[in-house]
Amino acid sequence: MISSRVVICLVASLALAMSAPAAGAAEPSPGVASASAAPIKALLVIGGCCHDYKNQKTVLTEGIAARTNIDWTIVHEGDGKTDHLMSIYEHDDWAKGYDVVVHDECCSAVKDLAAIERVLKPHREGLPAVVLHCGMHCFRSEGYPNVTPWFAFTGLQSTGHGKQLPIDVKYTDREHPIVKPLADWTTIKEELYNNITGHVLDTAHPLATGTQEPTTHVVAWTNRYSDKTRVFATTLGHNTETVGDPRYLDLVTRGLLWSLDKLDDQHLKSAAP
Repeated sequence: MISSRVVICLVASLALAMSAPAAGAAEPSPGVASASAAPIKALLVIGGCCHDYKNQKTVLTEGIAARTNIDWTIVHEGDGKTDHLMSIYEHDDWAKGYDVVVHDECCSAVKDLAAIERVLKPHREGLPAVVLHCGMHCFRSEGYPNVTPWFAFTGLQSTGHGKQLPIDVKYTDREHPIVKPLADWTTIKEELYNNITGHVLDTAHPLATGTQEPTTHVVAWTNRYSDKTRVFATTLGHNTETVGDPRYLDLVTRGLLWSLDKLDDQHLKSAAP
């Protein structure tokens, strides 16, 4: 498959216009997501093996833009490949100017330690992150499946998944601000990623489990990377229908805002149905 690279900036006002409710739909709650809040500058890195990234990048970015004031830059390339290093990572200052990075790439065969260090350096220095689905299986460097540099960043060791079946998602820490208002739900047929040690790393905190009887694994969690960086991660999101599910978008948006320490009424708004 021919690789492609697409960089798109979505200005917050345009994103809001695109997500405006149709006639008769409920309006967003008034007084939520203050217009005075500066747009979040977010980078989505997406592409690689095995997923419908062409559509998921649109569903994901527009869905989050309907829930918070955000300016997106999208880097999409390497579809169909496991060994493609995103070209943005070739530069030491690749993350300059961004408030948060969403890692949704799938590149398990990229093992160059120097490249992995360039990817991790800004996060080690404090740049918040969100890691989605196959982002957990990237950068399988020396030591895999032990705690590699990438696993230390994500907060959980995952090496594979079983058949696609519905996943019963249950939130396990009902007091955590990310999931406190969210209801348990069941996905369509999805991939349940394994947890090879049975639990998250010591730096991480589980938020939700997913069950495909008789198997249960952690499917959403937070991680403290290098003591100061907030990382939100979920293994959910293989299929585009799941990525577009309002329950998924609510979870990821709240996780993104939490990583920035901005999970509050000033930054969060209600999305129209």
